[in-house]
Amino acid sequence: MARRKSNAPPKATRQPAKQKFSSAERSSLYASREAAKVLGTALRGDAERRAVASIKSLVFSPSVRNKRGTFALVCETLKHLTVIKEVLEIANALNSKWKRQEPLVYIICYDILFGKEPPLIGDAEKFLMKRKDALVSSLATLLVRKKAETVDKLLGVSQLNGPLKPRYVHVNTLKMDVDSAVQELGKLYKVQKDETVPDLLVMPPGSDLHAHHLVKNGRTFLQGKGSAMVAVALQPEADWEVIDACAAPGNKTINLAALMKGQGKIIACELNEERVKRLEQTIKLSGATNIEVSHGDFLGLNPEDPSFAKVRAILLDPSCSGSGTITDRLDHLLPSHSADNKNYDSIRLHKLAVFQKKALAHALSFPQVERVVYSTCSIHQIENEDVVSSVLPLASSLGFELATPFPQWQRRGLPVLAGSEHLLRMDPEEDKEGFFIALFTKTSKLENSNSSEIPERECRRRRKQGHPFLWPKVFFRAWNGRMSSFISSSNSEDYVS
Repeated sequence: MARRKSNAPPKATRQPAKQKFSSAERSSLYASREAAKVLGTALRGDAERRAVASIKSLVFSPSVRNKRGTFALVCETLKHLTVIKEVLEIANALNSKWKRQEPLVYIICYDILFGKEPPLIGDAEKFLMKRKDALVSSLATLLVRKKAETVDKLLGVSQLNGPLKPRYVHVNTLKMDVDSAVQELGKLYKVQKDETVPDLLVMPPGSDLHAHHLVKNGRTFLQGKGSAMVAVALQPEADWEVIDACAAPGNKTINLAALMKGQGKIIACELNEERVKRLEQTIKLSGATNIEVSHGDFLGLNPEDPSFAKVRAILLDPSCSGSGTITDRLDHLLPSHSADNKNYDSIRLHKLAVFQKKALAHALSFPQVERVVYSTCSIHQIENEDVVSSVLPLASSLGFELATPFPQWQRRGLPVLAGSEHLLRMDPEEDKEGFFIALFTKTSKLENSNSSEIPERECRRRRKQGHPFLWPKVFFRAWNGRMSSFISSSNSEDYVS
């Protein structure tokens, strides 16, 4: 008998069951990728010497969800990075595919060697866990080669520890009064008002406020004391027009807006596109409405342009080495700060000083400006006293002299120029950060200064005399083009600490 064909559809081939992961495993996978992204950005910026933001600023940006975990993982990986690189080299563990994803490999290797063993749920984790024995063996080999008993001795204790610095919180008086902030923050930590800077609060080291609602809604900003002193030193009046020459990430800009009670006008200049976005986010969060963002180079602004005729004050906090805040920013963990980069550091400092002198001379050249503050978060004389000394002849010829910001402050400039007693310094040991502030005030004006033709005529006369800082505009345009890629990382001390 013939067998009847069945009309039933053929049985489907059984598919392998989809692997299920626990929430902890998924969280671990996401955390490692998030940390790898931050680490990759930091390492690329360090290699190109064009960091868009500090490590802390990258970690605490809105796009990072697990801030605490990402911060810890990135920091620990950076602390162990030299060891991780050597272990990978000894083990010959990487093929061409994974060399293209080195930040992720570093993160996972840290977990394998020094942290929690990663779950086998990602391709990178599976690849490296198969080579775990080789990695551990290579670490032992490295310790023998370096004659170190432990990894800590291999790294050096000095790399792992920094000074304990108080937590400083600047109250945004555009949104909140100081006493209310003291009362609210006092529910969590001991709070004191700073003796030097109005609206600045001091809290114990380690006070974690990154997720606090007063920080997230812009009523307060986390800001170092040195950074907070700069706008106060400028002392802009409420109805003035002011230029913030190198504005991002914007904390000093917001300080200016609060001091001016939301009145007048602030022109916030920033060259780097990514930092412009950060600046705009800060301004929006603060609620300030008297700030105009200028996406461009401060050196490209024409002092003779009628749109700047009412500018009365300029805050200049240009790109600097950040040597006074490297521990706070965690820059000391990056490869460029290793002991074998001394020669590069000297070249970099020279280039920075060249730019700083040009920027300060440019700030002093705006005809109606009465006050200019120059500040850095550097400890180096070449970026501080030497820059001020180089522009003093020009400043004097334009009617400026050095004034004394915060007269009660004890630490003053290095005695390498006349007037050093007017300069302000913060000491990394005494004040837990290095900072420098110089204040120029105009005490006299050129004859008939209301005429827009006078400053240009004066500039032409001085150029004929060979003055080193009032060069033709064509020089500034050419020089700006060469330096535009170099000056993208200013205001280091402003970043979240």
